[in-house]
Amino acid sequence: MKLREIVVEKAIITSLDSTKRDEVLGELLDALVAAEAIAADQRTPYLKEALKRERKGSTGFGHGVAVPHVKAEGLERLTVAIGISDAGVDFNALDKQPVHSIFLLISPEERPEEHIDAMEAIFGNLSKDQFRRFLRQAGDVEEIITLLEEADAGQSVG
Repeated sequence: MKLREIVVEKAIITSLDSTKRDEVLGELLDALVAAEAIAADQRTPYLKEALKRERKGSTGFGHGVAVPHVKAEGLERLTVAIGISDAGVDFNALDKQPVHSIFLLISPEERPEEHIDAMEAIFGNLSKDQFRRFLRQAGDVEEIITLLEEADAGQSVG
């Protein structure tokens, strides 16, 4: 699965306003609603599910990244929003460090294999130091899109 196919370009926020985890999740969901990737009436249920998931265990995996994720009923298409935080967000990450890059994944509950494929694609790249560094340093959406395309092509983003 290619990142460029699942990341919603209009739901990439290069400078998150929020500094608290719950507000960041809301901000990313707002971006998905604005991009018409999810229905407005789904924002609150998805936020509740994302927060419920966070209570089970943090999706902050260390190295400054978090991948909050929700499996949603009735969703037609798997969708991802990206948020970058200069200040850092406390996601209760495994390494206790602030998170600067957040990938919010919402996938159809009826297609768990897509969820797994998307998680593999996201983690496969977020595990690479150079990808994380370039992502955090990206100044605009176009730079992030280029980074995603290079990662999908397997070019020197490792």
